[in-house]
Amino acid sequence: MLKQLRLIFILSRPLFLLGGALVYGLGVGIARFLGAPIDWGYYFLGQAYVTSMQLGAQYLNEYFDAPADEENTNRTPFSGGSGAIGEGKLSRETAMWAALTALTILASLTVVLISVVDLSPLLITIIILAFMGSFFYSTPPVRLENTGYGELTTSILVANLVPIFAFVLQYGEMHRLLVMTTFSLTALHLAMMIVFEFPDYLNDLKHAKYNLLVRVGWQRGMIMHNVLILTAFLLLGLAATYGLPLAIALPAFIPLPLGLLQIWQMRRIAGGGKPNWSTMGFTAVVLFGSVAYLLAFTFWTR
Repeated sequence: MLKQLRLIFILSRPLFLLGGALVYGLGVGIARFLGAPIDWGYYFLGQAYVTSMQLGAQYLNEYFDAPADEENTNRTPFSGGSGAIGEGKLSRETAMWAALTALTILASLTVVLISVVDLSPLLITIIILAFMGSFFYSTPPVRLENTGYGELTTSILVANLVPIFAFVLQYGEMHRLLVMTTFSLTALHLAMMIVFEFPDYLNDLKHAKYNLLVRVGWQRGMIMHNVLILTAFLLLGLAATYGLPLAIALPAFIPLPLGLLQIWQMRRIAGGGKPNWSTMGFTAVVLFGSVAYLLAFTFWTR
């Protein structure tokens, strides 16, 4: 029993759930910074909604990608599936039942959300887009992960729609601070997803999984990764010149050396150096997470 619970915990990819909670907190922090009183009932309802959607998408991805992931010998803690499905582990059907459970909870929370929140057209649009992006990431017949746009969709969903959803729940409408802070996170999240796909490159080619990296090729993928990191900090700098308070923007530049290290590591690999994708994946997670945390922390404490 304990083994099964541990495998379900691994299947849920808790680190990714933590990332969702972090960017959700960022959205609420911006609302607080602008003077909106925090409704904690809405806060926890919205967070439960986001987590349920994440879990449903994650379990569906595990189910549909299981045949390819089980053959992946280069899996890292951040790529190639959770590793919880396979012989002597959880069955593939367990992932589907977990997905159905998460989606049932999501439907129930939707009913609660409709009954207690005055849903504006903006909020309804965000909810629909978020659900469609998460559900069809790996679910046939759309399977966004095989189109080359799945990574961009996921990055927009996590780094843009989740904080916007959290913000609108508290504030009621959009604000330019959301654009100023979340676009840089979108670039960092997309760079992180590209790093995650490098260890799976040959396995994805074998199973005709035409994700972003397979479609652009590993050489262009490395260049894209580096450009995205530089773009993220450039966007933060531009946001500071167009009204983002320096007290908010400057702390977010603290992880810049980590971003430059990530670029240097990728250039070294491109030049023939031996890759350590587990370390690269960890660095990418820390880079995205630290920038998101510093932005959220400064908004909450100002």
